[in-house]
Amino acid sequence: MSDKPFPVYVGWDSREDIAYQVCRHSLLRNASVPLEIIPLVQKDLRAQGIYSRGEDPLSSSEFTYTRFLVPHLAGYRGWVLFCDCDFLWLGDVKDLFALIDERYAVMCVHHDHRPPEKTKMDGQVQTVYPRKNWSSMILYNCGHPANAALTAEVANKETGAFLHRFSWLADDLIGAAPETWNWLEGWCEKPEGGPPNVVHYTRGGPWFDNWQHVDYGDLWLAEKDRYEAAAKAGLEPDPVA
Repeated sequence: MSDKPFPVYVGWDSREDIAYQVCRHSLLRNASVPLEIIPLVQKDLRAQGIYSRGEDPLSSSEFTYTRFLVPHLAGYRGWVLFCDCDFLWLGDVKDLFALIDERYAVMCVHHDHRPPEKTKMDGQVQTVYPRKNWSSMILYNCGHPANAALTAEVANKETGAFLHRFSWLADDLIGAAPETWNWLEGWCEKPEGGPPNVVHYTRGGPWFDNWQHVDYGDLWLAEKDRYEAAAKAGLEPDPVA
């Protein structure tokens, strides 16, 4: 890897700024390589004329579709990482980057995720579809020729099914990453050797007062305390507006 910071785009939702801040803090605190963390703020992308989709009643977050603008935002150059904001990073992201394989247009965890819940903790509908949660952590090979098909226009107009299933790509261009890099709380089996590298609170997380008993919720709360202490000392940026 070069000394240039590795771009990491993180989904941001106005209802969950604290989730984004803790995700960002955990990424940086555990990383042994320089990172550039970029929040995907839908209203800013709209103001810039980059994002133009109408409201979607099936959209569970403000970044449901903006994640597919990442290759465009990155100028179709190099590898970049996207993750949802409800991630807690416990491992060094450098070890994920070490898995990068130039043969692939994207890399992600190939979950078989079929949650039994009908709703998430914030009342959002819990949908079930093929390749669910594959797109919640994506290593994009932005310069791969196949990703040229993922234009901003496609990201703005194609269906959720098309985008979240990576339908612009042939199956053999979707590389697999180990489950530990997108461990789904409430679905994946707990590792025997200790916590996974990433905990994904896909059902709802400890930022909800009545949802702090989840697996590894104590680790998220500890990270929140670290973030808030750093923010109080002026060592962290202000919350995203």
